[in-house]
Amino acid sequence: MQDGCQSRESELEQIQASILKMGGLVEAAIYDGLQCLVTRDLEAAAVVREGDRAIDALGRHIQCDLPRIVRLCAPCEGDLRLVLAVLRISTSLERIGDYAKNMAKRTSMLAELSPIEGSDAALRRMAREVQNMLRDTLDAFVTHDDGLAQEVLLRDRDVDQMYNALFREFLTHMMEDPRAITACLHLHFIAKNIERMGDLVTDMAEQVIYLVTGQMPDEDRPKGDTTAYLSKLE
Repeated sequence: MQDGCQSRESELEQIQASILKMGGLVEAAIYDGLQCLVTRDLEAAAVVREGDRAIDALGRHIQCDLPRIVRLCAPCEGDLRLVLAVLRISTSLERIGDYAKNMAKRTSMLAELSPIEGSDAALRRMAREVQNMLRDTLDAFVTHDDGLAQEVLLRDRDVDQMYNALFREFLTHMMEDPRAITACLHLHFIAKNIERMGDLVTDMAEQVIYLVTGQMPDEDRPKGDTTAYLSKLE
């Protein structure tokens, strides 16, 4: 019986370690994806796109392991919550990785266009906040800190507000100079991707709260994204 408990603990520790590894890869992809975009570095962008394969592979590995862990370990209620949280968190991480890859894909398009003043710095701020939210969510997952996860939910509003400000700036640029329209549309797409990354991180934080407390947050989290006009252009 003791060997079985030790095996269960080992399996659960390994799956948590895999989530942290995947989270580290995704955090790096966010940074590198935006960095190559800002520097217009096509070679670095290709590296980011290729690196998404490792994120996807790790996600598949985690999701394939979960049914085996359920069968072999006969987990208790707390373990089942962990398994469900890991499944949903890994799915969110994979989608965030896809958004980072999509940012890198835009590098070649924007490299041919004139830069939009202030956009690089604003996108950096947005991406940095999402990175910090992701790091805190992973920390909350490891330490079972539902208070830290709750803080992450509230910080998503900051990301939404940064997105709204960028949206208005892009509209202003396009109205003042039609030559800026193409670049602004690409940049808006990137900003929207970062905003959606923030949504996915908050989904992860909700899973941490569920893991720790056994309940999903009751109240709808505050949303600051008030834009809709350009959604059809994505």
